[in-house]
Amino acid sequence: MARLVQQPLVMACEGWDSYRLLDSGAGRKWESFGPHSFVRPEPQAMWQPRIADWQADGEFIPGSDEDGGGRWQFTGQFTGRLPDEGWELSWNEVRFTARPTPFRHLQFFPDMAPVWDWMRGQLEGLDAAETMNLFGYTGLGTLALSRHGKVTHVDASKKSVAQARENAALSGMSDRPIRWLTDDAAKFTAREVRRGRRNDGIILDPPKFGRGPEGEVWRLEEHLPGLVTDCARLLDSDSRFLFLTVYAVRMSSLAIAGLLEEALGHLPGTIEHGDLAVREEGEGGRLLPTAIFARWSNS
Repeated sequence: MARLVQQPLVMACEGWDSYRLLDSGAGRKWESFGPHSFVRPEPQAMWQPRIADWQADGEFIPGSDEDGGGRWQFTGQFTGRLPDEGWELSWNEVRFTARPTPFRHLQFFPDMAPVWDWMRGQLEGLDAAETMNLFGYTGLGTLALSRHGKVTHVDASKKSVAQARENAALSGMSDRPIRWLTDDAAKFTAREVRRGRRNDGIILDPPKFGRGPEGEVWRLEEHLPGLVTDCARLLDSDSRFLFLTVYAVRMSSLAIAGLLEEALGHLPGTIEHGDLAVREEGEGGRLLPTAIFARWSNS
């Protein structure tokens, strides 16, 4: 029986050459992405900035409604335009393109770096693992997992899957055993259950709201329990992990840990939960929370 650890954890991104959290406060954060820095809204930065003057290449100005929207304002070489070409960054051996998107992101989520490290640790010693990345976006997690074997990458966006394949080529990993699928994550997982498939590990990073490639509607609170139940059916007592992240919802990590306990409680191992966070640069750098997570491990 999987044991639920009630005390929450923090998985903190400490930054690396391609990404740094330079400062945060007053509802914003200032980050460097290789040679460029940007300011983005961050409601959880409730304190005051430590640095008075943020010199950035651009800032995302949020819209008036809390569910999203907004626009970029660029300075310097990006003045008046969205930089279409992007620039190359890296995390360990994974290379990828960063560029500001209309959705305030830069085509990757740096707070996931400790998750990629953790997943690799769970798969240590395996070179023929079979894993699945649901809502895989631009594929950095997929490429990190591909060191250990076959990966199925699923995302509803053709554009995101195409970018993930480009990142694989940039990393010299085009020949790795990765299935790139443009599909609805919930429907695909249900089909995998019917096929009797199993996985050594699953990562899922669902949005609060989304649409599948054929207009399927995804609402996290409504559809996540069923998806987690199906994911559990693809794991067994020899599997290594399931990692779930949730962003931008009024929900406790203990709630999604309880969901994992219900679905995976029949398996051995441990269920943990807590916050993802990014640490500011410098001595005494503050931790800026970004998401909640729950994870099951069996290694």
